[in-house]
Amino acid sequence: MQEKIKVGIVGYGNLGKGVRLAIKQNPDLELVAVFTRRAANSINIEDEQVKVLHVDQAKDYVKEIDVMILCGGSATDLPQQGPHFAALFNTVDSFDTHAKIPEYYAAVHKAASEHNKTSAISIGWDPGLFSLTRMLAQAVLPEGKDYTFWGPGVSQGHSDAIRRIPGVKGGVQYTLPVSEVIQRIRQGETPELTTREKHLRDCYVVAEEGADKEQIAQSIKTMPNYFADYETKVTFITEQELREQHSRLPHGGFVLRSGKTGANKENSHIIEFSLKLASNPEFTASVLVAYARAVYRLNKEGQYGAKTVFDIPFGYLSPKSAAELRQELL
Repeated sequence: MQEKIKVGIVGYGNLGKGVRLAIKQNPDLELVAVFTRRAANSINIEDEQVKVLHVDQAKDYVKEIDVMILCGGSATDLPQQGPHFAALFNTVDSFDTHAKIPEYYAAVHKAASEHNKTSAISIGWDPGLFSLTRMLAQAVLPEGKDYTFWGPGVSQGHSDAIRRIPGVKGGVQYTLPVSEVIQRIRQGETPELTTREKHLRDCYVVAEEGADKEQIAQSIKTMPNYFADYETKVTFITEQELREQHSRLPHGGFVLRSGKTGANKENSHIIEFSLKLASNPEFTASVLVAYARAVYRLNKEGQYGAKTVFDIPFGYLSPKSAAELRQELL
């Protein structure tokens, strides 16, 4: 029987919890420990075999963990944790600040390469699976145009921005792609689209007692970088409605490429990849866990340094052998 790949988790929020559940669905992986900045005894993970330890103790488990999955946030956690842990462990993370990926890659690549470790960065669905789709579609249809739509789903960053407005007790924001525009692209059109034309922002807000709802709605709709550039709808609801109808974290989206072939570009083609996710963190966690397997294999082959989805063969994600994949799926 093949020895299991031993995994650790850094950070135990929604994503870390999703990783623990995903590992349970992969018999060739085993969770060894969860590392947290919180008091270890404040976390109950319902598994006596798994240790819960302070993050400072991670360095003591270098020989016991094959791959460390980093579940911190991209704003402040991963820029420090990524290079730090890449010098100690093989790692996988979901760094998703698109504009800063090149500099993050460089920092993690240096740390991992110097210590013969392998790190998969920016793993998830965007960046991640959507990135692969964009690359594949461009390679196959060089004459064409890409479109990426997000949603319908909860934007956690935008929801947090709503909750910070004075007079707001609670709230959630859904990003909704404009279906009419998607249909135009599916029919072969290649329109130039503004931000406002591609997505809607649908907000559900619980106001504090006595708060000025008109002022709250105006503050949301005019908020720069979040809502000002979008068609934004604000609906006020009760705390009970928020809890009962808006507590889940769905998401998803579409990547489309409309391209043409032929001597006179007379033939139109559409490549489309879509996701409909009941739980954004659990799906993202499932992607991270598949890439943990790939990272383990790459490291065994001596392929050190930082890797992105563009550098990792699909076959390395599967628990099946190359022969099994050829026989069953090719």
